[in-house]
Amino acid sequence: MRYYIADLHFYHGVLNTRMDHRGFESGEAMNEAMIGRWNAKVRKNDEVVILGDLSFGTADQTNQLLERLNGKLYLIYGNHDRYVNSRGFNQFRFKWIKPYAELSDENRKVVLSHYPVFCYNGQYRLDASGNPKAYMLYGHVHNSYDEVLINRFIRMTRESRRQVFGREGLSPIPCNMINCFCMFSDYTPLSLDEWIEVDRKRREALTEADAEGLLEELPGIVEEPGENGSPEETETTETSEES
Repeated sequence: MRYYIADLHFYHGVLNTRMDHRGFESGEAMNEAMIGRWNAKVRKNDEVVILGDLSFGTADQTNQLLERLNGKLYLIYGNHDRYVNSRGFNQFRFKWIKPYAELSDENRKVVLSHYPVFCYNGQYRLDASGNPKAYMLYGHVHNSYDEVLINRFIRMTRESRRQVFGREGLSPIPCNMINCFCMFSDYTPLSLDEWIEVDRKRREALTEADAEGLLEELPGIVEEPGENGSPEETETTETSEES
């Protein structure tokens, strides 16, 4: 079985009180809960594709974490996976580490990126019954206002009609983008079919809330520059103290 998940942010305890508001007592409590939910689902020979931002910890912390996670691991690295380039990081726990990949999952193309790809390879492909033959799995935006904007794009795209080569008349434009944010699955890696169902129900509720104007105060994904022009590193210090 193959599973997918994004933006776990191990060792990033500040997310319990900021942005995600995960609500665990500490960074350590968050780490242990996520490891427990992962291992309750994933078995030794299962595959897990991590869609970026696995760990905010050091190379040594991340090495120790990876030894505790079940499964054969694949990493689409994200902007917070800084341990990947650290001298002490053991990359051999991963089958591969890439910025982007395309895989086949039960005769369906799966486009994998930490960042959402709005016009993805295979987007128009359908089977004989009209079911999608390609899905775009992403992370990065968490449950932020950026995700609200992405949902609007998906809805607008699906409601659009255009002439498609090989088909008669105007056809709706497929748009099957799935945000595999860990909080949407209760920190548990899910199969493609499980994510499809989770995403369907979540987007229905998200669209209703957006129509009622209930989402304007959600945070966006913003990298605040530090004094030297690089992303602010204060969260690293807070996380280290908690972990």
